[in-house]
Amino acid sequence: MLRTLITGGAGFLGSHLCDRLLDDGHKVICIDNYLTGSHDNIAHLIKHPRFRLIEHDVTEYISIDGPLDYVLHFASPASPIDYLRLPIQTLKVGALGTHNALGLTKAKNACFLLASTSEVYGDPTQHPQQENYWGNVNPVGLRGVYDEAKRFAEAMTMAYHRYHGLSTRIVRIFNTYGPRMRLHDGRALPTFMRQALCNEPITVHGTGEQTRSFTYVDDTIEGIVRLLYCDIDSPVNIGCCEEISILDFARKIIDMANSSSTIEHHPLPEDDPQSRQPDISLAQKLLDWNPIVDRDEGLRRTFSYVLDKINHSFMTHAPS
Repeated sequence: MLRTLITGGAGFLGSHLCDRLLDDGHKVICIDNYLTGSHDNIAHLIKHPRFRLIEHDVTEYISIDGPLDYVLHFASPASPIDYLRLPIQTLKVGALGTHNALGLTKAKNACFLLASTSEVYGDPTQHPQQENYWGNVNPVGLRGVYDEAKRFAEAMTMAYHRYHGLSTRIVRIFNTYGPRMRLHDGRALPTFMRQALCNEPITVHGTGEQTRSFTYVDDTIEGIVRLLYCDIDSPVNIGCCEEISILDFARKIIDMANSSSTIEHHPLPEDDPQSRQPDISLAQKLLDWNPIVDRDEGLRRTFSYVLDKINHSFMTHAPS
């Protein structure tokens, strides 16, 4: 039976990976220190006979008894509100955390998968973004703590691959959404949904002409798992090619929520990318992967989750 460790396993993507690999028959070890993850995301797994939870900071030495087949490194703050609030921790988990996870992988003679990000492309001058594009990143800007942490993590991963012969994978994940996103993590989609459902003003930064490409979580997880099981050491984009402007996206969310929200324009954050759209031809060719969940269907599923979270929060804080 395959035995897999997932750092950041109580986070949004990490917890969905725990579910998927348990369904695939793995024994899963989840490591998280709850810096941005949540116990609620993996509470349903606690009594699963093949699931183990370890509360640990991966920037400290990682010790695991017994063999491992895979190590998936997903620990990291992953939204602007997080990495701007936690800049040092973000850099440390990208550097020290990646080094520790790679060292453990090497010791166990396992396979390593790094969760990288489309943010390594920065504010891209190439559109759409291919894996051979080196990016346009401001290393000393506010967003640099996340961008450069992930770029360093990719370089460290490839160094272990080339120098130690380690079996490695690098997935560059584009904007992913779905259940278990935190409603106040600062990303556009959960923010817009929360504001629309509460009939609050929708906060659009800048003119809203900047674009994003949103992928439903089930599709992202499928792409990650396909990459894990393939022998591909170069980075692979996983994302949806259907691009939309932030302003049009805000209008769509208002319409789907049947909301009375208006749109408020706020200043554009420093180094905010003007476009984000993956070229997924490599994933299509090597993984036979395409996103299949229609945007409207994915948004409906996510709306249901967000509404439940809002209602739960209201009931929890309602006066008795």
